[in-house]
Amino acid sequence: MRLEAAARMDLFRKLWEARKLIVVVFIPLSLLPLPLIHPTSEASCAYVLIVTAIYWVSEAVPLGAAALVPAFLYPLFGVLKSSEVAAEYCKDTTLLLMGVICLAASIEKWNLHKRIALRMVMIAGAKPGMLVLGFMCCTVFLSMWLSNTSTTAMVMPIAEAVLQQLICTGLADSHDDSETAEAPEDDAAVLDRKVNLEKNQLELLYCSNGNSCTKQELSTLSEMQSGEVNGVGPKPNVDFIGNRNGHLPQVEVEIPNVKRVKARRDSQYPTKRDHMICKCLSLSITYAATIGGLITITGTSTNLIFAEQFNTRYPEAKVINFGTWFIFSFPIALIMLVLTWLWLHFLFLGCNFRETCSLSKKRKTRREMLSESRIHEEYAKLGPISYPEVVTGVFFILMTLLWFTREPGFVPGWTSLFEKKGYRTDATVSVLLGFLLFLIPARRPFSSSSCRDADDNSESGPLAPMITWKDFQRLMPWEIVILVGGGYALAAGCKVSGLSVWIGRQLEPMSGLPPWAVTLLACLLVSTVTEFASNPATLTVFLPILSALSETLHINPLHTLIPCTMCVSFGVMLPVGNPPNAIVFSYGHVQISDMVKAGFGVNLIGVAVVMLAITTWGVPLFNLTEFPAWAAARNMTGSL
Repeated sequence: MRLEAAARMDLFRKLWEARKLIVVVFIPLSLLPLPLIHPTSEASCAYVLIVTAIYWVSEAVPLGAAALVPAFLYPLFGVLKSSEVAAEYCKDTTLLLMGVICLAASIEKWNLHKRIALRMVMIAGAKPGMLVLGFMCCTVFLSMWLSNTSTTAMVMPIAEAVLQQLICTGLADSHDDSETAEAPEDDAAVLDRKVNLEKNQLELLYCSNGNSCTKQELSTLSEMQSGEVNGVGPKPNVDFIGNRNGHLPQVEVEIPNVKRVKARRDSQYPTKRDHMICKCLSLSITYAATIGGLITITGTSTNLIFAEQFNTRYPEAKVINFGTWFIFSFPIALIMLVLTWLWLHFLFLGCNFRETCSLSKKRKTRREMLSESRIHEEYAKLGPISYPEVVTGVFFILMTLLWFTREPGFVPGWTSLFEKKGYRTDATVSVLLGFLLFLIPARRPFSSSSCRDADDNSESGPLAPMITWKDFQRLMPWEIVILVGGGYALAAGCKVSGLSVWIGRQLEPMSGLPPWAVTLLACLLVSTVTEFASNPATLTVFLPILSALSETLHINPLHTLIPCTMCVSFGVMLPVGNPPNAIVFSYGHVQISDMVKAGFGVNLIGVAVVMLAITTWGVPLFNLTEFPAWAAARNMTGSL
């Protein structure tokens, strides 16, 4: 009996290890009778849609690979020609994303993000409440233009350095934790003791990996640990130190290390309050990255997916652009930022805002002043603002202004200066400025001094550009590009085959519900599904269904599509919800229970604020009270 039980357990173990392969093979074969028994375009398109959706949700294969399924199944089943499917994989938003990635590569390469983050934190101060708010503000700002994952990976090391300063100071000087000071003290002994402690920890860590340590290497490592580690965003369980652009030698360290994380949870936090501050600050960064991604149409991949699918399905609408999206989403982000900060403060720091948010120097503890000195020290290491940072900042401002003024709506935009209308989009601006970054030299004109810290860099020639193709390639998310293209291909197949019309007819029983109720149900549904599936895949599956639902119920499609696009980003309750969650979780300050408890509140806040926006200022902005002519024309065309 025991042998049989062991054999069964071994069989179950092997099946579990091969579960992804079983899904990949079993799902297409089990659904194959659908297009064979009903050889219609609708059935064939439904087969492709279901197979792709299951691959996406289960992640049995990589998202990008699953997005290629329509590229070969549509031609095989006669839904779309191969050339027609291929055209769907490169759209206007692909070029828009490329231009934005060029700017993001320049921001990261020249450490402009680090300067912005440190400056905002210096303004906020080291009081726990204000420190969290400062990090959230800078993360929201960066996430407007960079991806959520990149922003979290950039900001989290800076926050980790501040938290480690807080922990080390508390361990070395715990008896002075509650003392206040009138002014910053010149406590050289404490600082020297702290530096020696960090150097000894690094020496033990570096030597324990089996590397030969010299005094010169340890000296360099100690100097780099105090500041340069903040310029690199760590990946879960794989971290390194040094500048990505080759300015400094690469030296391996670990941030965080599993053993250090376990020890930290058991004994390394001076007090429970310090642990709560670490939790609050860590979670605030991933939530702020999500909030910032809502503000701009390029802030996150789900916004791009919505914009392209909406403009493809309703080409006559012409209501979604950078300006209108920003006007609608910016108030949402501000309200969510404040409410999320209050929720995290209440959950981890309590309700004593006077103690945690005071800006008075008289109420600062020794540890807070040492944390502030650490932040000022990090900022001083950046030196004066460099020429490449100035150029990047100018391009950043110029791209934003050109996006806003292209077609503002209330006044003629700069596109009215051209004779032919409709040829220039936001992608035109981003690709043009991104292309120029490959041409503009990174050195100041007529200057013989190098603009980089390391003169031995192979790319620091007199005409070296602001960014290289390697810089662009490192940040370009090709998987997202293919995923978005797969979504476009699915949408095109649903339109051509008539599947979207059939889905809309099945949803007619919901016609008795008011528009706000339909929107609320859709938001709750997508915000639940996205906790277990990737955000882009979830939105790609739901957009065609919600569009058909809106047309059937004669609701303005924007009334359901925009809120669901925003709510699909609220996968913040689990580490697998999105990559920023995984990055923050890898630092070891928070547990899954902390993420679930805090994320549930953030989810409710997000859905409530989005519903408030779509029923108030969204109504006049998008004229949501009427069923628009462009949606009626699309509905009539699809019914023929």
